Amino acid sequence: MENKENLILGGMGVMFLWLAILSYSVFSDGASANTIAEAQALSNPSVAATPSAINPNGQPAIKPTNTNTQPQQPTQQPEVDPAKAATLVLEEQEFDFGTLEEGEKVEHIFKFTNTSNNPLTISNARGSCGCTVPEWPKEPIAPGEKGEIKVKFDSKGKKGVQSKTVTLTANTIPGNTTLTIKSDVIKLDDEGEKEANPTK
Repeated sequence: MENKENLILGGMGVMFLWLAILSYSVFSDGASANTIAEAQALSNPSVAATPSAINPNGQPAIKPTNTNTQPQQPTQQPEVDPAKAATLVLEEQEFDFGTLEEGEKVEHIFKFTNTSNNPLTISNARGSCGCTVPEWPKEPIAPGEKGEIKVKFDSKGKKGVQSKTVTLTANTIPGNTTLTIKSDVIKLDDEGEKEANPTK
């Protein structure tokens, strides 16, 4: 009788052990990796801050905010073949119109020379705003020849110190060249004139 009870108890112990092993394997294999990762994240803040720890599929659930991981914007410098590149030498790259009355329209001519052995081609000239309009030679400038770029500035709607740019794109290295115009725009009105010249 005692042996029979021992056999039953032994059998129950083996069954319990087998059930424990089976339960462990089911939970460990069938449990979601996300659930495990989330449980780890809750217990460890440093893991919670790591997006890859939350999503094991290689795709972070949260986009990284570190600017070092973000792709850098390419510079807008056109590629120029050094064998065909020209050299644009300006007499000046900056001009100050001084003080202008609001609404006044002015222009300035920037002169340049092609000092290379290749023809100089200016493919585009772009003002930094609609108030700044450039005019440039559309035909190639031969080696040793001079050229002009006219920049018009409309001060309408402007007030205070102004600094505008014109970006030239040509077969030069670097491909972009910047011209700058400056001015101090003042606005005259009846009240301003009365304040400046009060009547007795």
